[in-house]
Amino acid sequence: MKRGLIMNKLDNVATVLDDVAAGETVTIRGLPSIVEISTLEEIPRGHKIALVDIPVGMDVVKYGFPIGYALTDILKGSYVHVHNVGSKRTEE
Repeated sequence: MKRGLIMNKLDNVATVLDDVAAGETVTIRGLPSIVEISTLEEIPRGHKIALVDIPVGMDVVKYGFPIGYALTDILKGSYVHVHNVGSKRTEE
């Protein structure tokens, strides 16, 4: 079983606790209910997975706070990292 952890009920991403291959199921814990998500691509341990579809421009939320915004449409189960997340801090 591949594992993931969500930190806050407002989060739209979770952290995977194991290396995950495309097509594997990740069991996300940290909320009252357990969520299972199939990955669309490989995600390294310690990196983020999208819990929902995140449209371009929408905030990426972790720990209950925006940590960036989607540079492209990010589909549920996708790898969320610097290739598809921008930072408002670096653009100011």
